[in-house]
Amino acid sequence: MKYLKNILAGIGFLFVMGSLIYAVQQQTEENDEETTISTFSKVDKNVADTYQISAIDIPENLNFAGEPAPMDDPEIMERIDREFLVNTYWQSNAVLLMKRAHKYFPIIEPILAKNGIPEDFKYLAVAESGLQNVVSPAGATGFWQIMRATGREYGLEVNDNVDERYHIEKSTQVACEYLKRWKDKFGSWTLTAAAYNAGPGGIQKYMKIQNVDDYYDLLLGQETGRYVFRIMAIKEILSNPEKYGFQLEKEDYYTQVPTFTVEVDTAVTSWAEFASLYEINYKVLKRHNPWLREPHLNNSSRKKYTIEIPNKGYYRESK
Repeated sequence: MKYLKNILAGIGFLFVMGSLIYAVQQQTEENDEETTISTFSKVDKNVADTYQISAIDIPENLNFAGEPAPMDDPEIMERIDREFLVNTYWQSNAVLLMKRAHKYFPIIEPILAKNGIPEDFKYLAVAESGLQNVVSPAGATGFWQIMRATGREYGLEVNDNVDERYHIEKSTQVACEYLKRWKDKFGSWTLTAAAYNAGPGGIQKYMKIQNVDDYYDLLLGQETGRYVFRIMAIKEILSNPEKYGFQLEKEDYYTQVPTFTVEVDTAVTSWAEFASLYEINYKVLKRHNPWLREPHLNNSSRKKYTIEIPNKGYYRESK
């Protein structure tokens, strides 16, 4: 009996201690919860004080290449508003576009001007590729997203060794010739821009079926239907970054590395060995000459190529 009393006393003691521990844990959890709620409230208040999301004030007189958008049309305004919201609040992408534009627009602008193409078309290149040498699922390539057949039609060299769709100056010249050709056909820069995206045949087909001759009156697929509005939004945001909340300093922008040129009119067995002659590596050589597509050059025709070499001191020396 005495043994049983001891057991019962022990159980009672454990029950009391367990109750005390549970009570302490509950109080601790409540305190932690109150602290967490308090902390989140402070964070939420700080976010609300420093980061505001709002509708975008659309400029009153938007145009593409001097051709005004019909701002009095409510359906058009909704489409414009969408592109302003998407391109303003996708902040990381917008900042990257601003940085790249500072680097590449000085190359593109004089070529457009020389060919009589409105400067607004530099923003078409931004819409097409984000100013990167990308390849689309359909095979369109480079800043201007030129198809292989189109590149060859306009005189670009496109093969395994060399693909001049990646050559910014040459591909910009081809884009200018293409745009001039279809401006003569359509009579409108806005329709010409749409044709660049959808193809001239597609735009002509839609115009015939719908019996209209203005981009803003056409019912198009989603991509081409958004295309000109997207370009106008990109143009406005990149032209007035502070107005849309972007704060970039001069040193934030990307810049061109100064280069000199070397002419090559023979085969090159190794571009890596060629690069080492100028104290750079293959990666750096390709960075400045992305149109070189293989680590060698056949060049049986002895064609003359101009190779860009960065000035010494801008990259670490190749080991």
